[in-house]
Amino acid sequence: MLSSFFHEDSITMMSRIILAAVLCGSIGLEREIKKHPAGFRTHLLVGVGSCLMMLLSIYGFQEYISQHENIRFDPARIPSYVISGIGFLGAGTILVKGATVRGLTTAASIWIVAGLGLVSGIGMYDLAVFTTLIVLLSLIFLNKLEKVMDSSKKRKQIKFVVPSSPIAVEKIIKRLSEFNLVIYKLDMIKTKKDKQGNLFFCYLLDIEASALSSEEIKQIISNIKEVEKIL
Repeated sequence: MLSSFFHEDSITMMSRIILAAVLCGSIGLEREIKKHPAGFRTHLLVGVGSCLMMLLSIYGFQEYISQHENIRFDPARIPSYVISGIGFLGAGTILVKGATVRGLTTAASIWIVAGLGLVSGIGMYDLAVFTTLIVLLSLIFLNKLEKVMDSSKKRKQIKFVVPSSPIAVEKIIKRLSEFNLVIYKLDMIKTKKDKQGNLFFCYLLDIEASALSSEEIKQIISNIKEVEKIL
């Protein structure tokens, strides 16, 4: 009975799925540790699913093709649909908060693990392992390099609280642009309500201002009447 369930290629296919799970899961674990929208399970499932589709393309139609000699089969057709179709999942991890777009790196990592699953499925083990190492090194160490580069650009971070209306944020951006200040990020980090039930948003402003001090920037923002508090 087992012989009818397993065949000569079963061990090869299962080992490739395990490899895809390990490699793609390791990239997902790094995203999970940094609390990104798509983490360990998402990356692992994308990689294993891609590997499965590649194995289907290679092994799934062999018996049918052997019975019909005139049939032409392109094993790259299914993988091409995987690569184009994975975009919807990556798009779901991209978030827009304030003036900042986040999740692009996670979307790219999902696209990469789909490719890792495909190359694992076709048996290119050396390329799969090498690519995983490059991706992990990029995600871990380039992030630290970016922080070092940001600190050398005299960037300043300021927190402020405004009502839930977007008018206040628009006024702050317009006011800062009058001083030729470059805004790198504007993230909404939390919300809170006062005793009357009014909703307020707390924003983190990341700005390059070599000519102005933090206190001067705070003074510019505090002069806007919609600003409730500078933290």
